[in-house]
Amino acid sequence: MIPCRLHGKPPYTVAVIHGGPGAPGSAYLLARELSATYGVAEPMQSKSSLLGPDGQVEELRGILEQHATLPAVLVGHSWGAMLAWCLAARHPAHVKKLILVGSGLFDDALAGTIMETRMQRLTPEQRAELDTIFHAMDAAGTASERDNLMARAAPYFIETDTFESNILDSQREGTLACQYDLHTAVWAEMRGLRRSGKLLDMGRAIRCPVIAIHGEYDPHPIAGIEEPLTRILPDFRFHLLPRCGHYPWLETHARDEFFGLLRSEIDS
Repeated sequence: MIPCRLHGKPPYTVAVIHGGPGAPGSAYLLARELSATYGVAEPMQSKSSLLGPDGQVEELRGILEQHATLPAVLVGHSWGAMLAWCLAARHPAHVKKLILVGSGLFDDALAGTIMETRMQRLTPEQRAELDTIFHAMDAAGTASERDNLMARAAPYFIETDTFESNILDSQREGTLACQYDLHTAVWAEMRGLRRSGKLLDMGRAIRCPVIAIHGEYDPHPIAGIEEPLTRILPDFRFHLLPRCGHYPWLETHARDEFFGLLRSEIDS
C-alpha cells in the first residue's frame, strides 16, 4: 500500500488524516477538494506491525516528515482526528494547527450511545443484515475475509451517519482495502487510554490551536468532545454544523459551509 497520496501542488502544508482505524483512503474526497487551494498530503496508516496507537503515531510522524512541509495543518477525520491529537501531543513541533472533523469521543462514558444511535436509524431489515455480517466476522478464519466483511458493513454506517446526501456512493472513490485486524487492535488500546483519562490528558502537551468541526446529526455526541476539550485546552474553538452528519463533505446542506469554514480555519 502506498504510504501517502499527494494532492495539488507543493508545498504540502496540509495533511488530511483518514478514519477507521483501518480505513485508508476514506478521506480521499476531503483531501482532493482541499487540494484546489492547498498542497495536501493524505497519509495512509497501514503497517500490520504497528497495530497500537503508539505505532500509528510513529508511522504517521515518519510519513509527514517524508512528504509534508512541517509544521503542517493536520485535518483529522473521525479516528484520524484522535490520531492527529496524539501526534500533536507527542510531536508538537510538527503541527501548526489541529482541526478535528467529526472527531471520535474523548469521554468514554458516552461511547456506548454511538452504536445505539446508528442502530435506531436502520430499518429492521438492515439491522438483521448487519447482524449477519458481524456474526460472519466473528467466525471468519482469515484476515482477508474479515477485511471484506468490514468493507460490506461500512456503507450501513455511512448511511446512518449522514443527514442528507445525493453523493453517498462517491465516498467509495479513492478508498483502499479495509483492515479489520488493525482496526480492532488499535481501538482496543485506544479505549483503554480514553477510559483511563490519559487520552484527554495528552492535550496538555498540545501547543497549537485546536478546532473541532462537528455535524449536529453526527452520532458521536457533542458532549463527548466540546466539553472535555474546552476544559483542557487554552486555545480551542468548536463549530457545530446544522443538518450535517459525520462526513460533512458529503452533505447536501452543509458541504459549502463546511469547506468555507475549513478553509478559513486553515488560513487563519
